[in-house]
Amino acid sequence: MLAKLLALTKPSSQLEISDVIDADSHQWILDTFSWALSHFDVLEFKNNSQLVLPNNQFYQGSVSSVHEMALSIFKQTTQYAGMQEWPILLVTPERFFAGSQQIIIPPFNMVDHCRGDNTPFDKLNDEDSEKLQQQPIMLSYRANQVNQPQDLISSIVQNLANILIVQQRSLPPGGEEYIPQAVDIIACFMGFGVIFSNTAYQFKGGCGSCNNPNANRQSALPENETLHALALFCLLKVIKPKVVKPHLKSHLRKQFSLSYHALSNTLKNSADPVLLSLL
Repeated sequence: MLAKLLALTKPSSQLEISDVIDADSHQWILDTFSWALSHFDVLEFKNNSQLVLPNNQFYQGSVSSVHEMALSIFKQTTQYAGMQEWPILLVTPERFFAGSQQIIIPPFNMVDHCRGDNTPFDKLNDEDSEKLQQQPIMLSYRANQVNQPQDLISSIVQNLANILIVQQRSLPPGGEEYIPQAVDIIACFMGFGVIFSNTAYQFKGGCGSCNNPNANRQSALPENETLHALALFCLLKVIKPKVVKPHLKSHLRKQFSLSYHALSNTLKNSADPVLLSLL
C-alpha cells in the first residue's frame, strides 16, 4: 500500500515496475506475451489485432432472441480474435448441457498461421479432417450472461484462448499449472484487455439485482496483473492511455496509467528480442 501511495506522487517518467506490480508477476507477463507472439502469429498481431472496446462500434446489430444475441457476440468476437476460420460452433445451453458438458478440443497441430484469414484448415490431414467431422468444437454460454455482455465476451474469449493453447507443442511459461492465468494473458494479447480488466473482479455485495454471480466469468488473473497486460498490449500497438481509460471502470483507470508509464520506462531496456522488435 505504501509503495502504491508513493507511486501516485512520482512523475510518470520516474515510475518503475516495483511501483505498480511485483517483479515476478511482471516478468511472467512479459514472458507469456513473448510466448504468445512466438506461437500465435506475430503478423496477425501486428497487422490486424486491435483494442476491442465494449461499445456499439465493436458490437453491433439488433436481435430478437437470447441465442441470436449470443451468436452475434460470438461471431464478432471470433473475428476480432482472428479465429473466424476455426470450425467452432456456438450452441444453445440446452443442446450443450444435454451432451457431455465438456468442450472437446481436438489437437490440429496448428503451429503456423493459427489466426487470421489464412488459417490452413483446408490443408488438414485426413485423420484430422475426419476427427473434425465427427466431433466439431462446440461452445456454449449461460443464458443470464446475455444481460452482462462483457462477461459473455470474456467467457467466449477464454475458450478461444484455451483452444489455441491446446494446439501448441510447448506449454506457456510456468507450465500446465499456469494455463488458466495464461489464458487471460492471451485474451489481452488478442485485444480484449479492457473487457477482461472490467470483469476481473465482481463485487459480491449489494442488493440481489446488483450482481448475478452465475453470470460472471471465472477470472484467473487478478485486476492489477490484467491491467498490466492491457498496458503492455497498448504499448506494443502504440495506443495512448486516453483512448483506453474512458472504457475502463473508474477505479481501474489510475492503476492502468501507472502500469502504462512504468512499462514504458522499463521496456526501453528490455532484453527480450521479440518484444523489442515490436517496440
